[in-house]
Amino acid sequence: MKIANCLNNLPPYLFAQIDAKRNALREQGIDVISLGIGDPDMPTPEHIVNAMAEAIKRPENHQYPDYAGSLAYRQAVAAWMQKRFGVNVDASEETLALIGSKEGIAHIHMAFVNPGDYVLAPSIGYPVYSGGATLMHANTWFMPMNASNNWLADFSDVPQDVLSKSKIMFLGYPNNPTGAIASPKYFDAAISFCSEHDILLVHDNAYSEISYDGYVAPSILERPGAKDVAIEMFSLSKSYNMTGWRIGFAVGNATAIKALGTVKNNLDSGQFTAIQDAAIVALGGNQDCIAQMNAVYARRRDLVLDALAAIGISCEPPKATIYVWARVPDGYTSAEFAEKVLTQAHVVVTPGNGYGPDGEGYIRISLTTPDERLLEAVMRIKELL
Repeated sequence: MKIANCLNNLPPYLFAQIDAKRNALREQGIDVISLGIGDPDMPTPEHIVNAMAEAIKRPENHQYPDYAGSLAYRQAVAAWMQKRFGVNVDASEETLALIGSKEGIAHIHMAFVNPGDYVLAPSIGYPVYSGGATLMHANTWFMPMNASNNWLADFSDVPQDVLSKSKIMFLGYPNNPTGAIASPKYFDAAISFCSEHDILLVHDNAYSEISYDGYVAPSILERPGAKDVAIEMFSLSKSYNMTGWRIGFAVGNATAIKALGTVKNNLDSGQFTAIQDAAIVALGGNQDCIAQMNAVYARRRDLVLDALAAIGISCEPPKATIYVWARVPDGYTSAEFAEKVLTQAHVVVTPGNGYGPDGEGYIRISLTTPDERLLEAVMRIKELL
């Protein structure tokens, strides 16, 4: 039996590897603290759970869902975009329900990328940006990003032969894993670049609601001309602690939305309508749960930063996301330090090189662990060092 060549070219999925190592230690009876995967430890807000419980009981929800998502859900998405960002999107033509934003990011490659084409991806970013290209027998050009350019992916020097074959450019701010944020000027430059070179701009805005210190993340669709070249992917996973529910949405350019919808029509049957009904309540209901959750993450962020500083590990305080991006101590690669911390301190951190070539020398620490366990994890690392 021979598997497809593209699978041989696909690196092992980072978080699956981390899960396997963590589970192997736990099977030995070892207490492992995971600061790796960004899976919120707080429950889905009660009013959303209650809405789901009621939606499950409705017989009409037991049938196949609408492929593009229920009109009610897409209208709720449009209303949220208007209320949250002041952005108008047409519920019928410019919105699409997703089975989580990861699914949309993966499938958008199938809508626009041919074998041999290129996608432009941040050199530190969500692995699916490049993984989706590999599965299409396409190539990835990594746009450099580092501390000196404030972790903003640099698209100013893409070779002409790559540009001529580039179909998609991925960006994501607030950024996973660095926590970096982007200015309106940066978004305007990206929009102009993609317009000039006929490239679809896909902005991954999964962390739009997780922010601190007075910062409020924007939508790229707020910028002039964005809808001509861009779509934006949103997820309810982090905003409402709904990772397991697998619900998100895409909004923006109608042609891109239709193309992505065509892929989905042929590959999936949409998201369970009861989950969409619960998501309507999440988007349209009281948003105090987000402020409360952000207060918890801000406290944890400060706790981790103080503890890391005490043991000589430096990092910038992020204004958004649920992650701390920290430089590894001298003498270690990202993978070496993560392996040492896991096997000797029994703490899971994510090696930065797993997010792309410029992630070397860093680790990502997730804040989705209770305070006392976060402190214990950092103390374990301190004792190890």
